[in-house]
Amino acid sequence: MPRLLTMALLFLIAACGEAEESRGGFSEAPTPIVPFEVEMAMDARDVQAVGTARAKTAAAVTPETAGIVDEVVFQPGDFVEAGAPLIRLEADDERLALRLADVAVREAEQLLARYRRIENTGAVSDSAIDEARTQLEAAKINREQARLRLAERTVTAPFAGYVGLSDVDPGSRVGQDTVVAALDDRRSLFIDFTVPEDVFGQLSIGDIVEATAFSEGDTPRDARVVSLDSRVNPDSRAFRARAELDNREDTLRPGMSFEVRFSVPGRTYPLVPEAAIVWGSDGAYLWAVRDGKAERTPVRIVSREEGRVLIEAPLREGSIIVAEGVQKVRPGTIVTYEGQRRPRPSSTSGGGAGTLNE
Repeated sequence: MPRLLTMALLFLIAACGEAEESRGGFSEAPTPIVPFEVEMAMDARDVQAVGTARAKTAAAVTPETAGIVDEVVFQPGDFVEAGAPLIRLEADDERLALRLADVAVREAEQLLARYRRIENTGAVSDSAIDEARTQLEAAKINREQARLRLAERTVTAPFAGYVGLSDVDPGSRVGQDTVVAALDDRRSLFIDFTVPEDVFGQLSIGDIVEATAFSEGDTPRDARVVSLDSRVNPDSRAFRARAELDNREDTLRPGMSFEVRFSVPGRTYPLVPEAAIVWGSDGAYLWAVRDGKAERTPVRIVSREEGRVLIEAPLREGSIIVAEGVQKVRPGTIVTYEGQRRPRPSSTSGGGAGTLNE
């Protein structure tokens, strides 16, 4: 009987306490939490494309005149300077024509010199002297033309670069449409790639993109955008871009395929620590602090990176949320701060919202 009486008294005391608490008679002790001041960050969208490399300068070298190949000067893969000979054609007729032109020039010079020696004697007219001078100029022009025709019998490199394979051998007959050799200046490569139309205006000349050759695996290189196409293809809804890649080590080749990646800015979202996110039966939420009390706020996670989370939630920059101690609070819990934490500085400079990659 005394035990039953004691239990009844304890039950009565507890009930009275709850009633008194509901009337505000008891004050709730503040719950200590670690707060976090929300900042805004931009969700960076990763864009991927496949590109093809080409030499910065390339040419299919052809002769200026037809003829029989007398000598092939280069070896495939050689680096040649601008003006270096590649092949020489038979040029006996051209050499003879140049010698004949030299003789004509000397004869014209001798005639003009003889006329000038007797010019003041009246033995030769002024018109004869003028004609001799004209013949000398014509002979010099013919000699220069002969030199050019002889020079055309040697096919030279139009610029410095690497010579490719050739099907031309000594004794072969070539014409003006015969490709003597492919010449590439591959010290820099152009990578042409296609970009979706929805990022038009977000990729600019001078931007840096990552280019990874499929033959090299996970070895990205920086390439600089040097040109953008002037129109969007109406069928593919994309536009072409071109980036320049340094290849002075000569480890890459024209025609290689590359994966091209770059990021473009997206929307701005609240940035919070991942530890602040709580998962319940109805999804993710966090505890926002408003007027010193915890308030449950549903969120949608946009992206994560290294312990940080971009979320969709009704939070403004500077809003306070519970970063640590989320298990100790309930709706309406009065909180007190144990410390203050802020997001890590973003990688972007110049202030404003930071960027978080997808």
